[in-house]
Amino acid sequence: FKLDSLHLEIIMTDQGSEDPNRSFEGFEDDDEREEGAIGEVAGDGTRRRYFSKELRCMLYGYGDDRNPYTETVDFLEDLVIEFIADMTQKALDIGRTGRIQVEDIIFLVRKHPRMYARVRELLTMNEELKKARKAFDEVKYVQGSK
Repeated sequence: FKLDSLHLEIIMTDQGSEDPNRSFEGFEDDDEREEGAIGEVAGDGTRRRYFSKELRCMLYGYGDDRNPYTETVDFLEDLVIEFIADMTQKALDIGRTGRIQVEDIIFLVRKHPRMYARVRELLTMNEELKKARKAFDEVKYVQGSK
């Protein structure tokens, strides 16, 4: 699946508000990851990276070097993938069996004001874009029938 930097911003926005004493004990080593998980090892022995380009751009946008360390990007990607997997599992647990709906995500971020506000903003923007596309298509259709 594709995740652009706007959607990634939602994920990263509220990460700093968690427990500052959080340790790295809960993280798995690459060798311990489950098969079939996001970020799995490709056939040539390298890990497939889904968000490297977007993370590099975001790091630069937030003041890092134009070419951040690969280790930094890889570490952030691991955090993002873990967050996405966590949220996906939680959404599956609270919602209808086998389905994730927008309401499930809203429910999960309701206690995180910045994440909640960003989700609402993106949903509103999505609706506005749908309306604009529909209006554009209607105008194009009317002009084409003349």
